[in-house]
Amino acid sequence: MLTYSFDHIGKETLYEHLYNEIRQDIENGSLKAGEKLPSKRALAEHLSISTVTVENAYAQLATEGYIRSVPRSGFYVADIGSLFMQQKKKELETKPETRPKASWRIQPEAQPTAQAERRNETQESGRYFADFSSNQTEPGSFPFSVWAKLSRNILSTRQAELMTNPPAGGVMELRSAIARHLSAFRGLNVQPEQVIIGAGTEYLYGLLILLLGFDKTYAFENPGYRKFEKILKEYGVHSVAVAVDEQGLSVDELEKTGADVAHATVSHHFPTGITMPIARRSKLLSWAAEKTQETGPAGGDAHTEAGMPLGRYIIEDDYDSEFRMTGRPLPALAGMDPYGCVIYMNTFTKSLSSTVRVSYMILPEKLLDEFQRRLGFYSCTVSTFEQYTLSEFIEQGYFEKHINRMRMKNRKKRDRMLKLIEEGPLGKKAEISGEDAGLNFLLRIKSKKSPGQIQTQLEEQGIRLPLLEDGRTFLVNYSSVPMERIETAIRIMAQTANQDDGRSPEISR
Repeated sequence: MLTYSFDHIGKETLYEHLYNEIRQDIENGSLKAGEKLPSKRALAEHLSISTVTVENAYAQLATEGYIRSVPRSGFYVADIGSLFMQQKKKELETKPETRPKASWRIQPEAQPTAQAERRNETQESGRYFADFSSNQTEPGSFPFSVWAKLSRNILSTRQAELMTNPPAGGVMELRSAIARHLSAFRGLNVQPEQVIIGAGTEYLYGLLILLLGFDKTYAFENPGYRKFEKILKEYGVHSVAVAVDEQGLSVDELEKTGADVAHATVSHHFPTGITMPIARRSKLLSWAAEKTQETGPAGGDAHTEAGMPLGRYIIEDDYDSEFRMTGRPLPALAGMDPYGCVIYMNTFTKSLSSTVRVSYMILPEKLLDEFQRRLGFYSCTVSTFEQYTLSEFIEQGYFEKHINRMRMKNRKKRDRMLKLIEEGPLGKKAEISGEDAGLNFLLRIKSKKSPGQIQTQLEEQGIRLPLLEDGRTFLVNYSSVPMERIETAIRIMAQTANQDDGRSPEISR
């Protein structure tokens, strides 16, 4: 029977402590792949804790892919991959102070049908009663008073710095603040110099293509973030689509493409909401490591004639990892990377506002010299004033408080929507998925009407609900819809789907 002490667990909750203990035993091999875990009730009685505590710990481990549930049999340890086991062994051999602490995309546009695609982002403000395609922030959600206070302080105390051009990667204060934030909340041990600031991930993708090369083959998820695909096309580089299965990006399909660089939304795939389990993450890292481990004549890393390190790279798009609604945040792929082949990307457009165009990427250390040599002449595209203000916002703890407040607000909004859908007229006609993370979920509606008809009639009623490319699944992004409009919006959706005469329902708002 598994035995763990719950004395001196610090600020961890009981379930977090149990989760960490079991995860550590799986990672170090004490619990073998295929080994059966005790039942929730038996383990709870043995450890003198509640069954709910064990249930929550098991649920988090299952979400991350450390264990698997077998119906009417119980929970079993999953095969998490040999590369991951090697990395954990390597970490244990490093000094404690240099070891990562353990376990932190841009809101992509929906993948609409041709009909929906012609309705672009130039719609005038206020046209829709409820716009479930928008990623904008409700005005009441932005911390205006705190931002104004910090801005005034920056104008008073940073006048010399505000008139100084920052390096290509951005002002060091913001880069340091982001590095500390990632260490505390995503378990990423990075140096400030590795952080590159840019006005939106679109700009950073362009820098990456310039850095990694136009001769590379770039892979993107299908379905996936359409904007990345469009950027690759505009830069004229060779790109390939790789299918997504129930565990995320298919590494077997990726290997067949001959790709050098793969873009992946690991913690929360867009648009399906899939979380990539630990075994698939290990397999993806193994794909990159096949070329990364090649060595040159002197035994060091191999390089091209231009000095560029050889190897494959993974672009990890962690665009909305702050908004996991169930359980604790999932570990970043970059935190598992022993070979420096993961380029981590994130943005403040989801956590703060879509109009705050501040994004960043974390370059592996082996790419830093090449970045400075070839792209160091680029000017940082984010204003110095905004960078200093955001730096103070993070350093003074306001960002953490804001994220906690927004997570709670959006969880309430999501729960309200799900309850109205599941307990209301849509009831058995609705199929929901991908609701545990991010600010959107997928919705399928069983109706005599086609999804396209439902979408058109909802549009007439002031409800904008985008369809994915499959023509059957609606993408429900609730971040910009006020709580007080949700009940009416769901009622309109239900009456539209349930009405069989083809007419739009007469509903007052």
